[in-house]
Amino acid sequence: MTVLVISNQKGGVGKTTTAISLGAAFVAQGQRVLVVDLDPQANATSGLGVSKELPNAIYGVLLNERPLGDSIVPTAMEGLDLVPSGPDMAGAEVQLVPIMAREYRLRQALRDTHGYDTVLVDCPPSLGLLTVNALAAGDAVLIPVQCEYYALEGLAQLLSTIEAVRERLNDHLVLLAIVLTMEDRRNRLSLQVIDEVQRHFPDLVARSRIPRTVRLAEAPSHGLPISIYDPKSPATQAYNDLARELSQRLKARAPLAVRGAIA
Repeated sequence: MTVLVISNQKGGVGKTTTAISLGAAFVAQGQRVLVVDLDPQANATSGLGVSKELPNAIYGVLLNERPLGDSIVPTAMEGLDLVPSGPDMAGAEVQLVPIMAREYRLRQALRDTHGYDTVLVDCPPSLGLLTVNALAAGDAVLIPVQCEYYALEGLAQLLSTIEAVRERLNDHLVLLAIVLTMEDRRNRLSLQVIDEVQRHFPDLVARSRIPRTVRLAEAPSHGLPISIYDPKSPATQAYNDLARELSQRLKARAPLAVRGAIA
């Protein structure tokens, strides 16, 4: 089982859309996938058509040591399951502070989870304890970056956090890829951002880029991954391509070192 953490402390970069859409793409490849929604906003939960008010959610797993299996719910796509989030997660970071081994709560919960090929962890837009829990439990990190102005803002801080987690909490964590989202090939700024990110991280940027499409933006409101909502969408093909590329990178296990990326 591979635990893939989807993280960026900037909001609105496509983390949740990527978690949902990539999960569906992995399922299309024949995998069984679990999405863990760590974000108090619970957008991955609603985006997969699951209620934010379920009693057995990720909060109980992290704070009350409830077995993760008790919180797994199916989605509209067979083979794609979810551990939902909800409003009670708003105070989770504060409540985790005094708890022993607080950074390892998610890792411990995932040890008792079986039957999945990939776990995708959708992180909140912050570098707090919830994100640290995800990084401490993860095998690899995927960073979505939007093709817009300030795209690189905050990336150095995120990479430093990943490196700190590698050194102190999880020495096998690797930086897998940066995926460029919201690409608009008609927009000169979008093309400039792509060039800039590729110049800074030539070995890390995924070849597959996610286009900005109306259908992709609509899919979460219907509680469906884009591959079900619109199988012929360019975004569906883009996420299928990304899933294949990431699978190859995971098999090769030769991603760029975090320290090298910072340099």
